Amino acid sequence: MKKITETNAVERWANQYPEVKRWLAKLQVKAKNAFNLYRFCQWCGKEPPELLKLKDDRASVEAEKLLDDFVVAEINLTNAVKFQCTTAVKSFFKHNYKDLARASGAMTLEKVKPTHKPRKDELRKLWNWCLNPRDKALITFVNSTAVAKETLSKLQWKHLEDNWETVELPCINIPSELLKGHGIGRYKGVKQITFLTPEAKRDLINYKEWTEQKMNRKFTSEDYVFLETFAPYKPMGYGRLGTLIYNLSKTTGIPFSWHDARRYVETALEETNIHPNWARKIRGRKVKGEESPYSQPAIEQLRAKYREAVPLLEFTSEKPTMSEVDIAKRTALIALRTQLSSEAYKQLEPLILAAKSTEAINEIIDTSKSERERLEPFNRVNKDCQKIVTEGELPKFLNDGWKIVTCLTSGKVVVSNET
Repeated sequence: MKKITETNAVERWANQYPEVKRWLAKLQVKAKNAFNLYRFCQWCGKEPPELLKLKDDRASVEAEKLLDDFVVAEINLTNAVKFQCTTAVKSFFKHNYKDLARASGAMTLEKVKPTHKPRKDELRKLWNWCLNPRDKALITFVNSTAVAKETLSKLQWKHLEDNWETVELPCINIPSELLKGHGIGRYKGVKQITFLTPEAKRDLINYKEWTEQKMNRKFTSEDYVFLETFAPYKPMGYGRLGTLIYNLSKTTGIPFSWHDARRYVETALEETNIHPNWARKIRGRKVKGEESPYSQPAIEQLRAKYREAVPLLEFTSEKPTMSEVDIAKRTALIALRTQLSSEAYKQLEPLILAAKSTEAINEIIDTSKSERERLEPFNRVNKDCQKIVTEGELPKFLNDGWKIVTCLTSGKVVVSNET
């Protein structure tokens, strides 16, 4: 019999057991969980139905003890793999309505590898060593969108905005069903609103044309985006995506995972001083303190903020694909956000975004600075346009030109110096 691996565990092992098929039908990640349950069954010498029989008597703790023994067993599995196996086993029992005690199989998942945030030169090497347009598109895609590996395997062309090829920074609108939590419970209504950088759009167009030529047909909106490179051109599975990046990382000597791409995007967004809620929308996480944040105006505002991060995200060339004018806009907006009030910033932002040259941007900034300096004495005098004062203080304010606005039930008076 052919060796059972993560890529064939479902077909060659799991599908022969109704109990396992029932469990996997409720999961998004099937191959990895099936292989982890298989590892546990191999260790304990029991088939899945035999495992479930251990809980025929609800009072029995034999299954829990077996899982505890697995945790402390000296076997050739890393701590991380053991953790994944225990999680899969408990999930298998749970979805067959024979839950194990929460304390069973308890273990601490220690971080062995340090957190890695890839550098641009590392990403450039990964991209240059890719063997085909699809793999190149995947590298730039995830490092501009922060789309997770599970979502990549289910992404369809309909999730890109209409006529995306002609849009400077195409929007990708991903429903909650394809994200963490699958739109259930506290994840209800969560979407991922993210964008492609110009270089990611370029690579996706190249990949699309290349694949359409190989398939001898055009993609439809219902087609999956990332497919295998050989007939019958099935969608790339979760496990295949993992194998691809593992092999590329090993070949190039660059430590990289799909999750590192999410960290890369998050870091770039933070460096532009983006609001945390805006960053969460781009990464497909639940937004705090907001309702319905996915209207078209909100998406356009998010696109404008994302534009500021593009020079930090692009890596395929040492020379950014953004023009000198776009870079000047981004630099000016980041500086002005720290210098101006939110109202003043909102007035200047559309003017700078509409500028056609660096000279025009500088002129807008200089004019704004001169106007602020001219109004500064007035703003200093009138910084408090209304005050609440006592009756005893009222004559002094009236002598200074303040006017009564209204009298409060407390006996105090609201006065104003507005002209």
